[in-house]
Amino acid sequence: MDKLKMMTNNKAEENFRILEEFFPNAVTEIIDENGNIIRAIDKDVLMQEIATQVVEGSQERYQFTWPDKRKTVVLANAPITKTLRLNRNISLGRDGTIGSIDSENIYIEGDNLDALKLLQETYLEKIKLIYIDPPYNTGNDFIYDDNFAQSVDGYLANSGQTDEEGNRLLKNMESNGRFHSDWLNMMYPRLRFAKDLLQDDGLIFISINDKEIQNLKKMCSEVFGIRNEIATLIWDKNHSAQAGIYKVYHEYIVVYAKNIDKIYRPSSLGHDLFEAGAMKKVSGRHPASEFVFPAGTRFDAPDGTVIEGEYGDAEKVVVTKGRLIAKNGKLAEDVTLKAGFTQANQMRQYFYGDKDNLVDSQGQKIVEFYFNSSGKIKIVKERGVETPQTTCKFGTQGNASNALAALFNLKECPFSSPKPVGMIKDFIKRFTSKGDIILDFFSGSATTAQAVLEVNAEDTDNSRSFILVQIPENLDESLKQAQKDAVRTLQVAIDYLDSVGKEHTICEIGKERIRLAGQKVKNDNPLSTQFLDIGFRSFVVDSSNMKDVYYKPSETKQVSLDDFTDNIKEDRTPEDLLVQVMLDLGILLSSKIEVIELLGKKIFSVADGYLYACFDNAINEEVVAEIAMKKPYFAVFRDSGYASDSVATNFEQIFETYSPNTIRKVL
Repeated sequence: MDKLKMMTNNKAEENFRILEEFFPNAVTEIIDENGNIIRAIDKDVLMQEIATQVVEGSQERYQFTWPDKRKTVVLANAPITKTLRLNRNISLGRDGTIGSIDSENIYIEGDNLDALKLLQETYLEKIKLIYIDPPYNTGNDFIYDDNFAQSVDGYLANSGQTDEEGNRLLKNMESNGRFHSDWLNMMYPRLRFAKDLLQDDGLIFISINDKEIQNLKKMCSEVFGIRNEIATLIWDKNHSAQAGIYKVYHEYIVVYAKNIDKIYRPSSLGHDLFEAGAMKKVSGRHPASEFVFPAGTRFDAPDGTVIEGEYGDAEKVVVTKGRLIAKNGKLAEDVTLKAGFTQANQMRQYFYGDKDNLVDSQGQKIVEFYFNSSGKIKIVKERGVETPQTTCKFGTQGNASNALAALFNLKECPFSSPKPVGMIKDFIKRFTSKGDIILDFFSGSATTAQAVLEVNAEDTDNSRSFILVQIPENLDESLKQAQKDAVRTLQVAIDYLDSVGKEHTICEIGKERIRLAGQKVKNDNPLSTQFLDIGFRSFVVDSSNMKDVYYKPSETKQVSLDDFTDNIKEDRTPEDLLVQVMLDLGILLSSKIEVIELLGKKIFSVADGYLYACFDNAINEEVVAEIAMKKPYFAVFRDSGYASDSVATNFEQIFETYSPNTIRKVL
């Protein structure tokens, strides 16, 4: 029975294993400066295998780099032993009930790099769309303080812990000599994880302004590949607080794909009707063919109009049987035409088959074929896809602030520069569909959550879900450093949080917004939102549930082993253990969780029996057998939980008897 690792993957180890799999002959061993034998890559062998030049040292090459870039790659690859802890008391159920955890939406408080690392295995290639609104690095905002001063070993030991105040944010002043580098070091590892989480047909949208757009695009082109750049959208927000040579009335949204070959024309938002011709000039691509149009086909010509013989200019049509005769706006009789028809198969299905389910090659519904007054056949479609322009009218910054203030029933907005809900709804509607997951790991005031709720309320396939991540920035501390308008905005937020008895953090503003937006969506759409999920499961990033002895048993002295009769921290609950196990096994955090009692023991059933977990003590053979007979895919117990040594000895045999295919794990 295997022991769970209870820590995130080491990306560097994964990359090495991939290289070893494809080029095993390039893997070798050397002796380092300390006399230790270590693994290595034979550069010469690798060069032979890939038949290309290896650039090294000071040799000139095209690259985008900055101070500490190498260290930020190490930071991205390094594993952590943290976990997520579920807070039932803050969670909202699907119907908005406090304390319920049946929602499929996720809200995570904590450092977003830690959160992304914790999500990497469970949500690998499962996110359809990412939207983020990171700090713009204006010199007045806060960025994550990712400290590269410590060694890699020191980082692994600390697992990215915050300082004594739990604060990972710093104000990146323009006077800082590392002004751009600090911002790049903060963004780079997060974008690398974002790419891994995206589905192959996934997209990322990143809001930014002029300050860092050049660096952001270079960084995205490195992470996602320059060929996967989709567009740079320009949001005309019709507002400027700057008084330079030019007034800047716009911001940008940089858009990249995981794999541009998997991205197709985006969905239409209007679903309006449009028409096009259904014939072309006769050619090798559009050869002439005959088609019988039945009487009753719409013919937009005055009554008594007759067309026969040959007609048309470049697009020649020959009447081979019958005549086009208009009567009451329709064909009076069947007519056979010969022309370069472009939609022959669709015409056949429309006139002589199942026209109700008729769509074109892009999935757009074909509504009608008809003749115009000159006898040309036209096709009418319901627009399903379109090519939107890059200059976008998503509403003004002022309107976005006013809408958020109205949601909170306040005269002023409790958050600085919120993004328009309509903007993120636009992205969601165009590029996502039923069951897709939307991620925002700089969630701020939770605009993305409101956008998902509203899209779900407007769509019959209302099963999209969101994952939001936000560091719990302390508003009181931010107020001490705030300038100008930010002071008033922060005070409005603090006063509101006082009125509802909440802590003074951005996270509390975000969670309140989700609650208020959910209720508003329900009230505005009472019929279509009866079963709408307006809740969220609330998690917080925390240290591991396991004591240090779990990860480094060889470094634990014998004298201290008496203190470790159990390798689980005393303040952790069975539910805490369950969440870390789910992350370790790659089980979605939104999975259904049921608590059942079995022979007096508390058992967790996750995803309708996919995982059975029991963290109680004194587990006997009867309990093990009952769980085995349910044939779960995974079964997890605590290593110290068996009633006796004989139970531990017989454990494997019990599962071999009742459920040999179950994967058994202990912690």
